[in-house]
Amino acid sequence: MKITVKLDYTCRILCELARHHAGGEPVRIDDLSKVEEVPANFLAQILGELKNGKLVESRRGVQGGFLLARAPDQITLLDIIHVIEGDLLAPSGNHGGKSGRRMRQIWDEIREAAEERARAYTLEAMAARTEAEMYYI
Repeated sequence: MKITVKLDYTCRILCELARHHAGGEPVRIDDLSKVEEVPANFLAQILGELKNGKLVESRRGVQGGFLLARAPDQITLLDIIHVIEGDLLAPSGNHGGKSGRRMRQIWDEIREAAEERARAYTLEAMAARTEAEMYYI
């Protein structure tokens, strides 16, 4: 199993938006791109998906940009995964053969455990942990 670049970028972008949430001011795409080192074209695509998924809102104009649609403590890692990747660990539809049903049960158990862990991480906690792990020389 791999974490896609898109999902990683998305989480980093949302962490930055979470850090700005208390101020209520939108963050410009250029600033997000620079701070999180995400290519601007890819960032625009991701932000479009996040907007459609109702995780971010956009504001137009000179003071425009993007901001979270909900408080950071109300957005979970599972919410983010669902918007960007869809279902977490969705097994194939083929459950035939002697071991098919049992393997389906195992994959379902693993998916449920992963969803439980992903649900436990809020954007607020992810953004705070990032800040706490930073150090300066």
